[in-house]
Amino acid sequence: MMTRLVLFVMALLCADVLLGLSGAVTESDRIPAEDYPLYDQVVTSTFLTSATQLIVIERLTRLRLSPDQEEPTTIEAFQEQEYFDEELPLDLIRAFISVNRAPSRLEGRFHFGVGYRFATGDQIEEPEVSLARPVTVAHARSVQASPRLERLAFSRVARNVRNDQALQYVEVLRPDGTGAGFLVWFRRQGQTWRLFDTAVAWTIQVEEEQEPEGEPNLAP
Repeated sequence: MMTRLVLFVMALLCADVLLGLSGAVTESDRIPAEDYPLYDQVVTSTFLTSATQLIVIERLTRLRLSPDQEEPTTIEAFQEQEYFDEELPLDLIRAFISVNRAPSRLEGRFHFGVGYRFATGDQIEEPEVSLARPVTVAHARSVQASPRLERLAFSRVARNVRNDQALQYVEVLRPDGTGAGFLVWFRRQGQTWRLFDTAVAWTIQVEEEQEPEGEPNLAP
C-alpha cells in the first residue's frame, strides 16, 4: 500500500514538472510587445494607403521566405539568395533562423491606424479589431486602391546580440494570386528603431495577355 502511495505522489510531481515546462515553452513562444511597433512601421511605410480601411493578417507567423519553400529557412538559403548584398550580420541571420523555427500566434497589439482582422487558413476571424487612432500616409497611392488589403503575413522579429539591429519577413497575398515577400532590416538609433533597408524575396505578377501576331485590327 505504501509503495502505491509513493508511486502516486511521484506521478503527481512529474506531472507538475511537465506542466511547468509546457507553460514555459508557451511563454517563450509569445511574441514580445516591443516587436509590434516594428510590424506597425512596416505596414504604415510600405502597405497602408489613404484608401485602406481594413487589413487581413495571418494569425500564425511565417517560417519560409517564398511560397514554394516547405521547410523553415536556413543560413544556406540566405547565402544563396545574397539578400542585402550579403551585408547582413551573421548573428542577425542566426537569430532570424532560430526565432522562426516554429510558428507563433500574433495578438491584437497592432497600432497602424486602421481596423484589421486575423485569418487562419481560409477562415477570417471575428470580430474586427478597430483602432481609433488615425494615421497619416505620407505617400498616398491612387484613391482607386482597394479599401481592404488582403492579406499580410509576418515572421517573428529577430534581433542581433547587441539589440541594435532587427530583421523580419513580411508578405502580401492578393485574391488574384499575385503578391510579394520582403525582408526588412531595421537599425536602432538611440531608442528609436528605423527601417534601414528592404530586400525583395519573391514576387508573383499577373502576366499580361499578348495580342496574337498577324495583321493589326484597323478601326473602320
